[in-house]
Amino acid sequence: MSHFEHDELDSFFAEMQDVKPIISDDKAQLHDPEAALAEKQKRASLQASIRDKLKNPLSMEGVKPVPLDDFIQFQQPGIQDGVFKKLRLGKYPLEVVISMAGKTLDESRNLLYQNVISGHEKGVRALLIKHGTGENSKPFPALKKSYVNHWLRELEEVIAFHTAQPMHGGFGATYVLLKKHPQQKLINREKNRKG
Repeated sequence: MSHFEHDELDSFFAEMQDVKPIISDDKAQLHDPEAALAEKQKRASLQASIRDKLKNPLSMEGVKPVPLDDFIQFQQPGIQDGVFKKLRLGKYPLEVVISMAGKTLDESRNLLYQNVISGHEKGVRALLIKHGTGENSKPFPALKKSYVNHWLRELEEVIAFHTAQPMHGGFGATYVLLKKHPQQKLINREKNRKG
């Protein structure tokens, strides 16, 4: 061994003096297809729930119970009183009717969200939500009505809502007025062409 090689070796050992070998009692981790699949499914399920939240932003928390025979109403600032009165009296043509009868709370939530969003995109101005009175609903009476009251306030497409007139379901239904779609003139032209 030449002097040069000896120096190189000494310097190598000097560099490596504080390096400790890895001691592992475990056998080498072999690929476990079942564990990998379970992990992949867990990630997919988590992503799906995140996507669902993004797809439907309506919250299930912080809902205040509404008495069975209370009117629920909301009017965004700037909505003319005449427009709100027309809605309250049921004078707008109800282009979409959403029935929550026999639906779970989660199904009702999705139904409401999808109909409001697609209705707005199609230029629908007024719709009716039939949530029922919920006299015997649990954990409290008027459960769906209370959630509808909460959810409608969360949607920017909704500019006003009011408990329906008796002819449209009274305390068991709610009129909803949607914001005009930015492309409303174009949508109206399409509707007129089809009709």
